[in-house]
Amino acid sequence: MTKTFNIGDQVSVLDDAIDGVVVKVEKDQITIETTDKFLMTYFVNELIKINNTSNLDYFNKSDSLDKKNIDNQLTRKQIELQKKLEKVERGVPEFDLHIEKLVKNKSGLTNYDILTLQMDTAKRHIEFAIRNRIPKIVFIHGVGEGVLKAELNFLLNRYDSISFQDGNYQKYGLGATEVYFKQNTSR
Repeated sequence: MTKTFNIGDQVSVLDDAIDGVVVKVEKDQITIETTDKFLMTYFVNELIKINNTSNLDYFNKSDSLDKKNIDNQLTRKQIELQKKLEKVERGVPEFDLHIEKLVKNKSGLTNYDILTLQMDTAKRHIEFAIRNRIPKIVFIHGVGEGVLKAELNFLLNRYDSISFQDGNYQKYGLGATEVYFKQNTSR
């Protein structure tokens, strides 16, 4: 039985802790937008659909439908997703490290807990970018007292394959850091 995927399907990568939504289908390769807003391409046998039975769209896209009877024209939602895909491909991933963006409720968290969560998030995004050969990302940390920026700089200095600088002042002010990943071509 051949797996079929449609644009908009929620999927999970079999051998990695990555979830996302299908944004492009080409023969046996599927491009997904991850929950971290990265675009990644996998072979059909590397993905599995996440059956979200509380979502009515799941029933509309169910494998039980006769695929031969479905019109091959793109729906408005699929066209919007393709436009979004083209737009995202040109953009640089940005990650906001403000605690309000990372947790729903910060009450009960100490300053140490907050900083630890922010740094763990930054490290996870750095490792993801290295693994997936993403050339550049931006961390939005804000100005504040400079503690988060200092800790982020300390973390970034621990990587040999990374260079970084203050983010574009016109776009971010003083509250962002651009991170560049040197690509190893011998890989």
